[in-house]
Amino acid sequence: MFSTCRTSARAAVAVRELLVISALSCAWWGVLCIGQDAVAQSSVPRPPDAQKQQSHSVPHPPDSPKQQTTTDGSDQPSTTFKVNVKLVNVFTTVTNSGGAPVSSLKEEDFQVFEDGKLQKIAVFHRESELPLSIVVAVDTSLSTRGDQKLELESARRFAHAILRPIDGLSLFQFSEVVDQVTPFTADVRVIERAINRIRSGAATALYDTLYLGSQALQQRRGRKVMVVITDGGDTVSQISYQQAVRAAQEAEVILYSIIIVPIESSAGRDIGGEHALVQLARDTGGKYFYASGLEQLDAAFRQISDELRTQYLIAYYPSTRLSDSDFRRIDIKIDPATKDYPDPAELQVRHRTGYYTMPGK
Repeated sequence: MFSTCRTSARAAVAVRELLVISALSCAWWGVLCIGQDAVAQSSVPRPPDAQKQQSHSVPHPPDSPKQQTTTDGSDQPSTTFKVNVKLVNVFTTVTNSGGAPVSSLKEEDFQVFEDGKLQKIAVFHRESELPLSIVVAVDTSLSTRGDQKLELESARRFAHAILRPIDGLSLFQFSEVVDQVTPFTADVRVIERAINRIRSGAATALYDTLYLGSQALQQRRGRKVMVVITDGGDTVSQISYQQAVRAAQEAEVILYSIIIVPIESSAGRDIGGEHALVQLARDTGGKYFYASGLEQLDAAFRQISDELRTQYLIAYYPSTRLSDSDFRRIDIKIDPATKDYPDPAELQVRHRTGYYTMPGK
């Protein structure tokens, strides 16, 4: 489908991997993280207008009743969606009114809902030590050429600050084509050499990049993050916004968008891709930033780094197996009665908005 896209990330289409990280062999994590099957979407969202937990084995899923088949005599067949009882992982960021991450909360401070029903937390871990896989995608189209040197320098510093030996970063460049310049690596020397090979192009394939970056992250272990540095335009993508959204949701990607603009409200700017980045950041539990210079770029990368170091892993087994929708909506709230933060009402919680219970076609 992508005759022009040279990245090897496209080879990972539609593979579903059950990620089982052994609590015995990975006791340093303190949790067993089971990756969840990513699944399909029947209606796609549209971009808007503009204490330490003790180590223990993960509890077994609750006993679930067998699926009941009912007949109501209607000529119209009803559609019922069934979800496999697998651990649903939700990486969660909590910030205060000033936007600073809050990492002092305990398991009992959180309430997890799926489709409005309270769920029992099976796994809770603060400041997750799970491996971190990051796609950093840099827009090298003609419209960003003036800012490209600053973007790359800021990305270079981010790689040095965030990477640990268990992590991996893959650098993408995109213009009219999408290139995975380096595979996932924790070796900053490899990343340095890759940054030095970045070259400018002409047009912008933003949605192709979101799709292919998500595919590259699909089978990675632990937390999966995409950082996209772009002016938000899209001119030549073969992939639609809806396909890009679905790929990101299926891979459980957390998207951070750094939107490069001279002035945030510049008249005449192509804002379609920008709105898509804003919406996708919200839906995946990430965040979006505007930057017009090196100082703002560095500030955005620092916030991303701080958040990734202070996330909570909250996981649960769905209490309901049957539903009339193939999308399960997740909502995580802070208990207003918590004693672990002086003013819980000011806290803001970000996480992915839900998951799909049927594989994509």
